[in-house]
Amino acid sequence: MKKIGLIIFVFIFSFGLAFFFNKHKCINNKAQTYLIKNKNHCLLTANNQEQWEKGLMFYKKPVNFDGMIFIFPEKEVKSFWNKNTYLDLDIYWMDETKIIGKSYLPSILKSKTTAIVKSPGEVNRVVEIIK
Repeated sequence: MKKIGLIIFVFIFSFGLAFFFNKHKCINNKAQTYLIKNKNHCLLTANNQEQWEKGLMFYKKPVNFDGMIFIFPEKEVKSFWNKNTYLDLDIYWMDETKIIGKSYLPSILKSKTTAIVKSPGEVNRVVEIIK
């Protein structure tokens, strides 16, 4: 009887540990975990011209990631728009890992027209978090 209890305890404990550690991993194997505002987010990466231009266009909920990180080679003022974007987005403007500003970009369905947001300064990373 003690062996069965011990086996059940070990099983439940192992399951609990696996659950705890897996909640910080991305389900989508193309996404990576990034810490933004003290919270882990699973983000797709855009690091070339084609990915920068497409971004999160045409995605609709539900998705198995939290957003996208855009990594640029040079620091400069950036503008983002919601053309063909069906998700509401929080935009974090970043200089390396430091957040220098935040904007809200509504979906094209909400804005009914193209909305544009601009970084408050030069950035080389931009994070879009799906609301």
